[in-house]
Amino acid sequence: MKAVAQATDGARMGTTGSRRRLVLAAAVIGIAAAVGGAGCALFQSEQVAKGKHLYEHYCMHCHGEHGQQNEGYNWNQMPDPKPKDLSNKSEMSTFKDEEIFNTVSRDMKDTTPEIGDKIGDDDFAVPTMPTFKYTLSEEEIWAIVAYVRTLHGMQLTYNVEGRKKELTDQLQGAQQRFDQAKQTFDAAEKKASDEAEKSGKDVDDAATAKEQEAMGAAAKELEAAKTAVANFTARPKFAAVPRPDMTMAADVAAKQAEVGKRLYSNKYGCNACHRVGEEGGVVGPALDRAGFRLNGTWVVRWIKYPQSMKPETRMPNLGISDPDAKAIAMYLGTLQAPKPEKPIEKPAS
Repeated sequence: MKAVAQATDGARMGTTGSRRRLVLAAAVIGIAAAVGGAGCALFQSEQVAKGKHLYEHYCMHCHGEHGQQNEGYNWNQMPDPKPKDLSNKSEMSTFKDEEIFNTVSRDMKDTTPEIGDKIGDDDFAVPTMPTFKYTLSEEEIWAIVAYVRTLHGMQLTYNVEGRKKELTDQLQGAQQRFDQAKQTFDAAEKKASDEAEKSGKDVDDAATAKEQEAMGAAAKELEAAKTAVANFTARPKFAAVPRPDMTMAADVAAKQAEVGKRLYSNKYGCNACHRVGEEGGVVGPALDRAGFRLNGTWVVRWIKYPQSMKPETRMPNLGISDPDAKAIAMYLGTLQAPKPEKPIEKPAS
């Protein structure tokens, strides 16, 4: 009987221990889930906070603190179409995260009828909305999108961390393909060298042409993958803009100025932030006396890469080509309005 009692007590203790282990395991799983959820929430909150900081620096003067129309101090000064109401959930919810991203990160289009760029039905082509493709990192632009989503009561659903892993995996694959192509080329080159030595002839470059071409293609792929990873976390960097040659005949300069005037408004939307006469925004300085104040070579270098001259300027790098930059500089050189009796006052923000 004593043995039976001991066995029964042992079974009870075993059952109790099993229950405790189950409870402990459930608690551990619950804690892990809570930590995982908190980590995700923490990442999202940090992303939104980063986006808010960037939005306030680059976007708020036009879109307003809460994304509402006629809220930003520059909104009323801008030509039509005015900035979209980012607080309007019924409209903003119709856009995918990727569509908002592509609006902020795109190449500018010349919207001049008949002679401008071809614009597809899905292309966003509003010159007064600048691109930040050449100014901010991809991660920063996603942060802005995350913050914009909060302005109309939504959350970013795009997997930013997944995008980062995708780019990292692509880089790893490109590195492996390059290493393999290089090994194949080295082996082919050694074989060609050995055969040339045996025959007493010079090495025939054609013998390794196929392998060399494959290695070159792999090198380009690897460089592109490295750039994509770098641009995800770091802001784009470009070579310093060399001093441009602005010498040209008077008739050529006049034609260039006409082109520059068109690009100023219809492609790069400079009039969204700069005033000429009674028209244009007030974020940047008025340009109606630019012909007196600004040097053409300085203008080209500034508008092509403003961050190289003033890193935290609000003016984004718009991806302006050399010919376009020269044309805009020639146009600004023609702006020589009389000195105003009193300076234009900037509206209260």
